[in-house]
Amino acid sequence: VMYVDKIQKHLKTNYKYLQVGVLDMETIIDILTRRSYEQRREIAFEYERIAKKDLITALKAALSGSLEALMLGLMKSTAQYDASELRASMKGLGTDEETLIEIVCSRNNEELVEIKRVYREMFKKELDKDVAGDTSGDFAKLLLALVQTKRDEPSNVIDYQKIDEDARCLYEAGVKRKGTDVATWISIMSQRSVPHLQKVFERYKSYSPYDMKESIRKEVKGDLEKSFLTLVECFENRQLYFANRLSEAMKSKGAKEKVVTRIMVSRCEVDLMKIRTEFKRQHKRSLYQTIAEHTKGDYQKALLSLCGGDD
Repeated sequence: VMYVDKIQKHLKTNYKYLQVGVLDMETIIDILTRRSYEQRREIAFEYERIAKKDLITALKAALSGSLEALMLGLMKSTAQYDASELRASMKGLGTDEETLIEIVCSRNNEELVEIKRVYREMFKKELDKDVAGDTSGDFAKLLLALVQTKRDEPSNVIDYQKIDEDARCLYEAGVKRKGTDVATWISIMSQRSVPHLQKVFERYKSYSPYDMKESIRKEVKGDLEKSFLTLVECFENRQLYFANRLSEAMKSKGAKEKVVTRIMVSRCEVDLMKIRTEFKRQHKRSLYQTIAEHTKGDYQKALLSLCGGDD
């Protein structure tokens, strides 16, 4: 209850500012980025009780740009945030395929089931229908197969025959023939358990002169290629996938703030510590240092606080 006391005290002492809607940025960032979603909900409740206004409305009035997107993102649960990002990627003119691919292809079965439920709750629409209406061709088929969450649960029994069969099927549907039998790739990659697929990709190398990722690059292009690559990278090491996405987003002079915000917010209560570890291992510098170098201002402060520490 300490943090509730802290914010109550803060709200009471700063009440005259709150009435005008001027919020002390440092305190807001400090409090909201260092709490869990459940705690943030309690804070919002307390805020409304004391200030007689809605915290989210106050944040919207006080913030703008990437900082606003980040702080408002933190006021949603992980599934609510993912659902909102998916909805935004399909709403209006054009589709933001990058967001669609990142979320649908990197979330596990359990996460996708929850995202679908929350999506229905928030938008009174079905996620699969929206995806089908906004994408086409094999890309649509792959995303829909994933959204249908038909993936097997991991089993304690290793089925070597099935591993060999799937590896051979992937090879025969792609590299071995002219053209690609994409349907076979989709069914195997959307239905088999992750530990099974890890062994399938290992076995695949004894059939194909190229590994699975090289095969994907040779066989398909565009959004379909990006989707299959995202899947394979996440099957192999999901936290490394996110670490690489973050690194990629902060390569150039400015950062791709949308991508950075989305990953930091959506993973902060899931696996951010592991992502930090993978980031350091792969890129030989910490995520914290990279954020410090490629972002600025209050947005930077908020990200660093969310990151939680230097490695």
